[in-house]
Amino acid sequence: MTERRAIVLLSGGIDSATTLAIAKRQGFAVTALSVDYGQRHRIELLAAKALAEKMGCRRHVNVPIDLRQIGGSALTDSIDVPKDHYRPDDKEIPITYVPARNTIFLSIALGLAEVENARDIFIGANALDYSGYPDCRPAFIETFETLANVATKAGVEGDAIRIQAPLLTMTKAEIIRLGAELGIDFALTTSCYDPTTDGLACGHCDSCTIRRSGFISAGVVDPTCYVTEKARSPR
Repeated sequence: MTERRAIVLLSGGIDSATTLAIAKRQGFAVTALSVDYGQRHRIELLAAKALAEKMGCRRHVNVPIDLRQIGGSALTDSIDVPKDHYRPDDKEIPITYVPARNTIFLSIALGLAEVENARDIFIGANALDYSGYPDCRPAFIETFETLANVATKAGVEGDAIRIQAPLLTMTKAEIIRLGAELGIDFALTTSCYDPTTDGLACGHCDSCTIRRSGFISAGVVDPTCYVTEKARSPR
């Protein structure tokens, strides 16, 4: 039987870990792909490495690409990460948006997929409980899949590339409940955009706020180590 291979973008957060677990449940032999893009929260790369090892990836590829040369984001530039600012109904795209990040990541994954003979690329994009990033929307995922199949040898030869975003329309609470059912060790994941040097989550950036409220809504214990106990989810 031919091995079914997939590339999973693995950032080290809840969404990408759950996406990895879904790909494994579907029977794929997974190559995890992380990108060291000069992000402020580089601790996520250590989390991704730990998750890839624990969850049995056949390979973990870490690609360096310095998006600090472009800047324009609080994650890659000398711009403060906003705190206590998250508003679910806010239509303004926040300064933590990294210009074209998912386009860049999926392009790297696309090249890796051709080399690895994988025809499925998984991404943990989410269009509900997120910070309003344009590259987390269904239209982006659909359009990139179209691009993938006109821009690759596999695609033009009829061996279609599929971009799978299984969390796209799920709430953060639903993702956490699913991740718990799939046996994810959430203590290995990290979400904070502005962690301390010893890895504590700030508890106040958009990502921490979304994570914390997700655990509360899901009724699952949040194992995150925050800077202050006040920021922790109730036990």
